[in-house]
Amino acid sequence: MARKRSSPNIHEIFSDVALLMLATFIFLLVIILISSRIAEDKELPQLRNEVEKLREMLQLSESDREQLKKSLGSIIITDPETQLKTILDSASIGRKDFDLFIEGLKDIPGEDLHLVVDATGSMHGVSIFLVPVLRLIVIRANKHLTAITWFSDNRTVTSTGTMAEMFDNLMSEAPFVGNRETIGRAFRVAAREAPIPGAYMLIGDEPSDDVIHYTGIPSPVFTLPMGRLDKATEDEYRTLASKTGGKMLNLNFK
Repeated sequence: MARKRSSPNIHEIFSDVALLMLATFIFLLVIILISSRIAEDKELPQLRNEVEKLREMLQLSESDREQLKKSLGSIIITDPETQLKTILDSASIGRKDFDLFIEGLKDIPGEDLHLVVDATGSMHGVSIFLVPVLRLIVIRANKHLTAITWFSDNRTVTSTGTMAEMFDNLMSEAPFVGNRETIGRAFRVAAREAPIPGAYMLIGDEPSDDVIHYTGIPSPVFTLPMGRLDKATEDEYRTLASKTGGKMLNLNFK
């Protein structure tokens, strides 16, 4: 008599399913590992190149940062005496002559100062260190800078605002080209475009090419001739200062 085949029990079924799942898991794991290795072989050189580029950029950034720190260290100076020495060293201005000039600033009356700056081509050579010198003038004179007027070839512009804004406008807008010294026009525009200050200060290196109406200038003018001057310039700057109740200050370049 044939024996009947017994049906599989629950334990055998569970064991078969577990083995099948384990085989599937191992198969998937092998596929993942193979795919990962293939991707790694393709992308690893690219990743290494990108890392090397980032390292080079970081080194350049560090170099730029150090250079910026050095530059800021030479620019941001809070002590007026240290600032004075830095300006003198960079501009090659004689210390004794500059001290005499600084003493003359104490004679400027009032609380406000309006700078009138020659922006023709003859001033181009001193334009590099003009702003630090003018800033030092204001600091050592202990005055409030209310306006700056520049002139060149019948063009005259007056700017007001903060000291930083006015100096920025001077260096960005003043042409430092041309050959007509229109000083008379500059003072007429300055008196019209800005409040009357305690004193004006004229900074330039050549005599005027137009007429200066001394009686039309509402405040004393302190003149500061710059560079190697001829007699005509010195005479005009001295006369302008004298006629308006100001004083000519001397700054010698060596």
